Amino acid sequence: MNLSRRVLAAACAASVLSVFTGTVSAQQAREVKLGYALAVNSHYGAAAQAWADSVEKGTNGAFKFKQFPSSALGGERELIEGLQLGTVEAVIVSTGALSNFVPEVGVVDIPFLFRDTQHARAVLDGPFGQDLLTKFHKRGLIALAWGEQGFRHLTNNKHAVQKVEDLKGLKIRVTENPVHITAFKTLGASPTPMSWPEVIGALQQGTIDGQENPISVLASTKLWQVQKHLTLTAHVYAPVALIVSPNFWASLNDAQKAAFTQGAKLGALASRAFVDAVEKKGVEEAKSHGMQVVTSVDQAAFRAALEPAYKQYATKFGQKSLDAIAAVK
Repeated sequence: MNLSRRVLAAACAASVLSVFTGTVSAQQAREVKLGYALAVNSHYGAAAQAWADSVEKGTNGAFKFKQFPSSALGGERELIEGLQLGTVEAVIVSTGALSNFVPEVGVVDIPFLFRDTQHARAVLDGPFGQDLLTKFHKRGLIALAWGEQGFRHLTNNKHAVQKVEDLKGLKIRVTENPVHITAFKTLGASPTPMSWPEVIGALQQGTIDGQENPISVLASTKLWQVQKHLTLTAHVYAPVALIVSPNFWASLNDAQKAAFTQGAKLGALASRAFVDAVEKKGVEEAKSHGMQVVTSVDQAAFRAALEPAYKQYATKFGQKSLDAIAAVK
């Protein structure tokens, strides 16, 4: 046997061996494009890294994640459309854009629906939240787990918001989410739907007065650079979903699907751990950079002002669903 034949035989033997041992070379690993809106050093990034690490290890290197943070593949709407088209394999997105694709998800965006973080996590980890994940299937999406951003708070450049009346006329960027838009209109603000990549520039230019997001987003994007006032309204709990493309999902075997699901759940837990840590220090960091902080508002007054919106929500999502969420301990 000449040298070239010996090399070829050795290569074939190595290839066969890799099949039986389950090992995969770097060249053979399938690339998984994973997109998300914020930087690597965010709760999205924490979820992405935990998800990637788990899958890569659990499949013996059969997959290699390539992360696209900071909206590198577009805003959240574009990411979700990419999943449906099969141009991206995995994403981590907020419910802001998701409601336009999976309307049932909008129920979790109702203001003051959850009593606290523990209540929200119990709902999403329980039967209600897990059933909600199955609703994604008929919309061309495979949702594997609920991660977290935390409770949303209000920032703006005009004045301190301490009561409902202070919102009147404020141009507030909101996600492209009908539930959020209805809420801020009802409260007297001027909600402006906008994709996240446009927000910082719009705040700098004064196109909008403010925005609303969890402390995790405020800290990771250093919003104090473009906002003066922070009010800890805790008006909406904000989960994130870890989702894969249906085309990609269909190409996986059962063991690989289990690995991706387990990895997504670990990613979700990593996002929650990140949020828990940043909630403790994020507000103090904002203060240290000069933000004026209103530490609490009269939530009962806000709920009373939102009564017309609650009637719309009950009609849209069903009072039964709202009662089921409220009943979770």
